Amino acid sequence: MHNPFAEVVDESTDADLIERAKNGSRDALEELVLRHQSWIYNIAVRMVFRVQDAEEVTQEVLIKAITRLGTFQGESQFRTWLYRITANHVLNMKRRGGEAEAQTFSGYAAAINDTPDLDLPDPKSMPIDVPLLVEEAKISCTTGMLLCLDRKQRLIFTLGEIFGASDTVGSEVLAITADNFRQCLSRARRDLYQFMQGQCGLVNATNPCRCPKKTKSFIEAGHVDPRQLQFVPLHRQRISEAAEGVVRTIENTVEEQYAAIFREHPFLEPRNQLDWLRQLLDRGDFGTALQLN
Repeated sequence: MHNPFAEVVDESTDADLIERAKNGSRDALEELVLRHQSWIYNIAVRMVFRVQDAEEVTQEVLIKAITRLGTFQGESQFRTWLYRITANHVLNMKRRGGEAEAQTFSGYAAAINDTPDLDLPDPKSMPIDVPLLVEEAKISCTTGMLLCLDRKQRLIFTLGEIFGASDTVGSEVLAITADNFRQCLSRARRDLYQFMQGQCGLVNATNPCRCPKKTKSFIEAGHVDPRQLQFVPLHRQRISEAAEGVVRTIENTVEEQYAAIFREHPFLEPRNQLDWLRQLLDRGDFGTALQLN
Protein backbone atom coordinates (compact mmCIF):
# COMPACT_ATOMS: atom_id res chain seq x y z
CA MET A 1 0.00 0.00 0.00
CA HIS A 2 1.17 3.54 -0.81
CA ASN A 3 2.05 5.25 2.47
CA PRO A 4 2.24 9.04 2.11
CA PHE A 5 3.80 9.48 5.57
CA ALA A 6 6.99 7.56 4.90
CA GLU A 7 10.12 9.58 5.63
CA VAL A 8 11.19 9.19 2.00
CA VAL A 9 8.25 8.78 -0.35
CA ASP A 10 8.35 8.10 -4.09
CA GLU A 11 5.93 10.61 -5.62
CA SER A 12 6.61 9.72 -9.24
CA THR A 13 3.23 8.00 -9.56
CA ASP A 14 1.45 10.96 -8.00
CA ALA A 15 3.26 13.34 -10.35
CA ASP A 16 2.23 11.36 -13.40
CA LEU A 17 -1.39 11.15 -12.24
CA ILE A 18 -1.49 14.88 -11.45
CA GLU A 19 -0.19 15.82 -14.89
CA ARG A 20 -2.64 13.50 -16.62
CA ALA A 21 -5.53 14.76 -14.47
CA LYS A 22 -4.66 18.37 -15.32
CA ASN A 23 -4.77 17.36 -18.97
CA GLY A 24 -8.31 16.07 -18.56
CA SER A 25 -7.98 12.40 -17.59
CA ARG A 26 -10.78 11.26 -15.30
CA ASP A 27 -9.11 7.89 -14.86
CA ALA A 28 -5.96 9.56 -13.55
CA LEU A 29 -7.95 11.71 -11.14
CA GLU A 30 -9.83 8.68 -9.83
CA GLU A 31 -6.58 6.78 -9.32
CA LEU A 32 -5.02 9.74 -7.52
CA VAL A 33 -8.02 9.96 -5.19
CA LEU A 34 -7.89 6.23 -4.51
CA ARG A 35 -4.22 6.46 -3.50
CA HIS A 36 -4.95 9.00 -0.77
CA GLN A 37 -8.59 8.90 0.30
CA SER A 38 -8.21 6.09 2.86
CA TRP A 39 -5.44 7.99 4.67
CA ILE A 40 -7.57 11.14 4.74
CA TYR A 41 -10.52 9.08 5.93
CA ASN A 42 -8.55 7.47 8.75
CA ILE A 43 -7.47 10.92 9.92
CA ALA A 44 -11.09 12.09 9.77
CA VAL A 45 -12.36 9.12 11.83
CA ARG A 46 -10.01 10.05 14.65
CA MET A 47 -11.11 13.67 14.49
CA VAL A 48 -14.90 13.13 14.52
CA PHE A 49 -15.31 9.47 15.67
CA ARG A 50 -18.44 8.54 13.71
CA VAL A 51 -17.77 6.96 10.34
CA GLN A 52 -20.65 8.72 8.59
CA ASP A 53 -19.27 12.10 9.66
CA ALA A 54 -15.76 11.01 8.70
CA GLU A 55 -17.00 10.18 5.20
CA GLU A 56 -18.44 13.69 4.89
CA VAL A 57 -15.17 15.23 6.10
CA THR A 58 -13.23 13.13 3.59
CA GLN A 59 -15.45 14.31 0.76
CA GLU A 60 -15.05 17.93 1.83
CA VAL A 61 -11.26 17.59 1.84
CA LEU A 62 -11.23 15.89 -1.54
CA ILE A 63 -13.45 18.57 -3.07
CA LYS A 64 -11.00 21.23 -1.87
CA ALA A 65 -8.01 19.26 -3.14
CA ILE A 66 -9.48 18.45 -6.55
CA THR A 67 -10.71 21.97 -7.23
CA ARG A 68 -7.26 23.34 -6.33
CA LEU A 69 -5.27 20.67 -8.15
CA GLY A 70 -4.73 22.95 -11.12
CA THR A 71 -2.79 25.32 -8.85
CA PHE A 72 -0.31 22.64 -7.72
CA GLN A 73 2.98 23.44 -9.45
CA GLY A 74 5.25 20.92 -7.71
CA GLU A 75 7.08 23.54 -5.67
CA SER A 76 6.53 21.33 -2.59
CA GLN A 77 5.96 17.62 -2.19
CA PHE A 78 2.45 16.61 -3.16
CA ARG A 79 1.90 14.92 0.20
CA THR A 80 2.77 18.19 1.96
CA TRP A 81 0.32 20.08 -0.25
CA LEU A 82 -2.52 17.55 0.04
CA TYR A 83 -2.24 16.77 3.74
CA ARG A 84 -1.82 20.42 4.65
CA ILE A 85 -5.22 20.95 3.01
CA THR A 86 -6.46 18.03 5.10
CA ALA A 87 -4.93 19.38 8.31
CA ASN A 88 -6.27 22.89 7.80
CA HIS A 89 -9.74 21.52 7.11
CA VAL A 90 -9.99 19.23 10.14
CA LEU A 91 -8.54 21.88 12.46
CA ASN A 92 -11.02 24.55 11.35
CA MET A 93 -14.19 22.64 10.37
CA LYS A 94 -17.45 22.93 12.28
CA ARG A 95 -18.00 20.58 15.20
CA ARG A 96 -19.77 17.35 14.33
CA GLY A 97 -20.01 13.70 15.27
CA GLY A 98 -18.28 12.85 18.51
CA GLU A 99 -17.15 16.46 18.81
CA ALA A 100 -20.71 17.80 19.07
CA GLU A 101 -20.20 17.96 22.82
CA ALA A 102 -16.82 18.84 24.28
CA GLN A 103 -15.09 15.86 25.90
CA THR A 104 -12.75 15.89 28.88
CA PHE A 105 -10.76 13.04 30.37
CA SER A 106 -12.54 13.42 33.71
CA GLY A 107 -15.95 13.35 32.02
CA TYR A 108 -14.96 10.36 29.92
CA ALA A 109 -13.77 8.47 32.99
CA ALA A 110 -17.04 9.22 34.78
CA ALA A 111 -19.05 7.97 31.79
CA ILE A 112 -17.08 4.71 31.66
CA ASN A 113 -17.31 4.20 35.41
CA ASP A 114 -21.06 4.77 35.27
CA THR A 115 -21.40 2.10 32.59
CA PRO A 116 -22.47 -1.12 34.35
CA ASP A 117 -20.30 -4.23 34.24
CA LEU A 118 -22.38 -7.03 32.70
CA ASP A 119 -21.86 -10.55 31.46
CA LEU A 120 -21.21 -10.96 27.78
CA PRO A 121 -24.35 -11.16 25.61
CA ASP A 122 -25.78 -14.56 24.73
CA PRO A 123 -24.06 -15.62 21.49
CA LYS A 124 -27.37 -17.06 20.23
CA SER A 125 -28.98 -13.63 20.45
CA MET A 126 -26.25 -11.85 18.45
CA PRO A 127 -25.98 -11.68 14.63
CA ILE A 128 -22.16 -11.88 14.76
CA ASP A 129 -19.55 -13.53 16.94
CA VAL A 130 -19.28 -12.09 20.44
CA PRO A 131 -15.46 -11.62 20.27
CA LEU A 132 -16.03 -9.19 17.38
CA LEU A 133 -18.40 -7.22 19.60
CA VAL A 134 -15.79 -7.05 22.36
CA GLU A 135 -13.24 -5.83 19.84
CA GLU A 136 -15.69 -3.21 18.58
CA ALA A 137 -16.28 -2.03 22.15
CA LYS A 138 -12.53 -1.80 22.75
CA ILE A 139 -11.81 0.18 19.58
CA SER A 140 -14.85 2.39 20.11
CA CYS A 141 -13.75 3.23 23.64
CA THR A 142 -10.08 3.88 22.83
CA THR A 143 -10.98 5.93 19.75
CA GLY A 144 -13.36 7.95 21.91
CA MET A 145 -10.48 8.75 24.26
CA LEU A 146 -8.85 10.74 21.45
CA LEU A 147 -11.75 13.19 21.53
CA CYS A 148 -10.55 14.33 24.96
CA LEU A 149 -7.46 15.79 23.31
CA ASP A 150 -7.83 19.17 21.64
CA ARG A 151 -7.92 19.15 17.85
CA LYS A 152 -4.27 19.97 17.29
CA GLN A 153 -3.12 17.38 19.82
CA ARG A 154 -5.47 14.80 18.29
CA LEU A 155 -4.20 15.40 14.77
CA ILE A 156 -0.54 15.36 15.81
CA PHE A 157 -1.09 12.19 17.87
CA THR A 158 -2.75 10.54 14.85
CA LEU A 159 0.08 11.48 12.51
CA GLY A 160 3.01 11.01 14.84
CA GLU A 161 1.99 8.19 17.17
CA ILE A 162 -0.57 6.15 15.24
CA PHE A 163 0.72 6.59 11.68
CA GLY A 164 4.32 6.94 12.82
CA ALA A 165 5.11 10.08 10.82
CA SER A 166 8.44 11.63 11.79
CA ASP A 167 8.62 15.12 13.27
CA THR A 168 10.04 16.27 9.92
CA VAL A 169 7.07 14.94 7.94
CA GLY A 170 4.53 15.99 10.56
CA SER A 171 5.89 19.51 10.87
CA GLU A 172 5.79 19.97 7.09
CA VAL A 173 2.16 18.88 6.95
CA LEU A 174 1.12 21.20 9.79
CA ALA A 175 3.41 24.06 8.75
CA ILE A 176 5.02 24.22 12.19
CA THR A 177 8.57 23.61 13.40
CA ALA A 178 9.76 20.09 14.07
CA ASP A 179 10.39 21.11 17.68
CA ASN A 180 6.80 22.33 18.00
CA PHE A 181 5.54 19.05 16.55
CA ARG A 182 7.60 17.03 19.04
CA GLN A 183 6.43 19.12 21.98
CA CYS A 184 2.77 18.84 20.97
CA LEU A 185 3.10 15.09 20.48
CA SER A 186 4.78 14.75 23.87
CA ARG A 187 1.92 16.64 25.59
CA ALA A 188 -0.71 14.54 23.79
CA ARG A 189 1.02 11.32 24.84
CA ARG A 190 1.35 12.55 28.43
CA ASP A 191 -2.31 13.54 28.76
CA LEU A 192 -3.73 10.47 27.03
CA TYR A 193 -1.42 7.91 28.60
CA GLN A 194 -1.82 9.38 32.07
CA PHE A 195 -5.57 8.96 31.68
CA MET A 196 -5.20 5.38 30.44
CA GLN A 197 -2.82 4.49 33.26
CA GLY A 198 -5.44 5.53 35.80
CA GLN A 199 -8.48 4.17 33.96
CA CYS A 200 -7.85 1.49 31.34
CA GLY A 201 -7.43 -2.19 32.15
CA LEU A 202 -5.68 -2.77 28.84
CA VAL A 203 -2.52 -1.08 30.12
CA ASN A 204 -2.84 -1.30 33.90
CA ALA A 205 -4.08 -4.57 35.35
CA THR A 206 -5.02 -2.86 38.63
CA ASN A 207 -7.73 -0.87 36.86
CA PRO A 208 -11.10 -2.65 37.07
CA CYS A 209 -12.32 -1.56 33.61
CA ARG A 210 -12.41 -4.50 31.18
CA CYS A 211 -13.73 -4.42 27.62
CA PRO A 212 -15.71 -7.69 27.90
CA LYS A 213 -17.47 -6.38 31.03
CA LYS A 214 -18.56 -3.19 29.25
CA THR A 215 -19.57 -4.72 25.91
CA LYS A 216 -23.19 -5.56 26.70
CA SER A 217 -23.75 -2.15 28.28
CA PHE A 218 -22.22 -0.49 25.21
CA ILE A 219 -24.70 -2.41 23.06
CA GLU A 220 -27.65 -1.47 25.26
CA ALA A 221 -26.60 2.19 25.24
CA GLY A 222 -26.28 2.21 21.44
CA HIS A 223 -22.51 2.72 21.40
CA VAL A 224 -22.04 -0.63 19.67
CA ASP A 225 -24.49 -1.83 17.02
CA PRO A 226 -24.15 -5.59 16.44
CA ARG A 227 -25.82 -5.20 13.04
CA GLN A 228 -23.57 -2.40 11.80
CA LEU A 229 -20.08 -2.36 13.22
CA GLN A 230 -18.11 0.86 12.72
CA PHE A 231 -14.58 -0.20 13.51
CA VAL A 232 -14.28 -3.96 13.07
CA PRO A 233 -14.79 -4.97 9.45
CA LEU A 234 -14.65 -8.73 9.01
CA HIS A 235 -11.63 -8.44 6.68
CA ARG A 236 -9.23 -5.73 7.75
CA GLN A 237 -5.75 -4.38 7.68
CA ARG A 238 -4.34 -2.89 10.84
CA ILE A 239 -2.75 0.56 11.09
CA SER A 240 0.57 -1.07 11.93
CA GLU A 241 0.42 -3.00 8.64
CA ALA A 242 -0.69 -0.02 6.53
CA ALA A 243 2.13 2.07 8.00
CA GLU A 244 4.67 -0.75 7.86
CA GLY A 245 8.18 0.59 7.69
CA VAL A 246 7.13 3.96 9.09
CA VAL A 247 5.85 3.26 12.57
CA ARG A 248 8.83 3.62 14.83
CA THR A 249 9.77 1.61 17.87
CA ILE A 250 9.62 3.95 20.84
CA GLU A 251 12.57 3.62 23.20
CA ASN A 252 10.31 3.97 26.23
CA THR A 253 8.73 0.50 26.39
CA VAL A 254 5.84 1.77 28.52
CA GLU A 255 4.85 4.27 25.82
CA GLU A 256 5.19 1.55 23.20
CA GLN A 257 2.60 -0.51 25.10
CA TYR A 258 0.11 2.34 24.90
CA ALA A 259 0.88 3.19 21.28
CA ALA A 260 0.40 -0.44 20.22
CA ILE A 261 -3.26 -0.29 21.27
CA PHE A 262 -3.95 2.46 18.72
CA ARG A 263 -1.71 1.02 16.01
CA GLU A 264 -3.64 -2.25 16.17
CA HIS A 265 -6.85 -0.43 15.26
CA PRO A 266 -8.14 -1.36 11.80
CA PHE A 267 -7.12 0.76 8.84
CA LEU A 268 -10.57 1.67 7.58
CA GLU A 269 -11.78 2.00 4.00
CA PRO A 270 -14.46 4.60 3.23
CA ARG A 271 -17.62 3.26 1.64
CA ASN A 272 -18.50 4.10 -1.96
CA GLN A 273 -16.13 7.07 -2.17
CA LEU A 274 -15.32 6.30 -5.80
CA ASP A 275 -19.03 6.19 -6.65
CA TRP A 276 -19.41 9.60 -5.01
CA LEU A 277 -16.52 11.01 -7.02
CA ARG A 278 -17.89 9.66 -10.28
CA GLN A 279 -21.29 11.20 -9.57
CA LEU A 280 -19.64 14.59 -9.04
CA LEU A 281 -17.63 14.23 -12.22
CA ASP A 282 -20.71 13.20 -14.17
CA ARG A 283 -22.44 16.36 -12.98
CA GLY A 284 -19.47 18.41 -14.15
CA ASP A 285 -18.73 19.81 -10.68
CA PHE A 286 -14.98 19.88 -11.39
CA GLY A 287 -15.20 20.64 -15.08
CA THR A 288 -14.21 24.27 -14.73
CA ALA A 289 -11.24 23.48 -12.51
CA LEU A 290 -9.75 20.61 -14.52
CA GLN A 291 -11.68 20.41 -17.82
CA LEU A 292 -12.03 16.66 -17.40
CA ASN A 293 -13.00 14.43 -20.27
